[in-house]
Amino acid sequence: MSELVLYVGNKNYSSWSLRPYLALAHTGAPFRTSMIQLDQPDSKANMLAVNPAGRVPVLVDGDLTIWDSLAIGEYLAEKFPAAGLWPRDARVRARARSISAEMHSGFAGVRTSMPMDLRSRKPTPALSDATRGEIARIQAIWRTELAAHGGPFLFGSFSLADAMFAPVTTRFTTYGVALDEVCQAYVQTIAALPAYQQWYADAVAEPWTLG
Repeated sequence: MSELVLYVGNKNYSSWSLRPYLALAHTGAPFRTSMIQLDQPDSKANMLAVNPAGRVPVLVDGDLTIWDSLAIGEYLAEKFPAAGLWPRDARVRARARSISAEMHSGFAGVRTSMPMDLRSRKPTPALSDATRGEIARIQAIWRTELAAHGGPFLFGSFSLADAMFAPVTTRFTTYGVALDEVCQAYVQTIAALPAYQQWYADAVAEPWTLG
């Protein structure tokens, strides 16, 4: 079997990179992580060297290169079916894909107002009504799925949906967003994942500060 290499950005800041890292760690397959430092003069060139789109994350599996966090997750779900990265039931799986796609393409206000910064604890910024609506929508998704499937993850056991929402759980922690008891418990569930704890430890150890 060829070596799996996941190229990521700075672990403190790269929300897109955290998602496939959690999914790949969940498979139990051996892999290597290679960090491409962001916001440097050579960042773009280093990304283009591994990905024609010039972005991270990137998964390299032998002669195959996959980019985009959701595409990487889909590939891992097919390559490692025993990991159960998508729910088995077709209807539930469609629901999991729907909310994952919503997270992947939406919530621009949350992303802009509260960039991922794992090391920091900051006051909640002034938020537009639209961004507050996004936060309410995220919590509604969590409450609905946790109630439907019994938790502790959105669809009972860990899935790609959890990987997709993991970065926003860190944003809510960094910026002290008020959450109800159910949603706060979900944030803590993600934070307790061994793979997340390793990522967080690496992020804290990074010497770089961006922005």
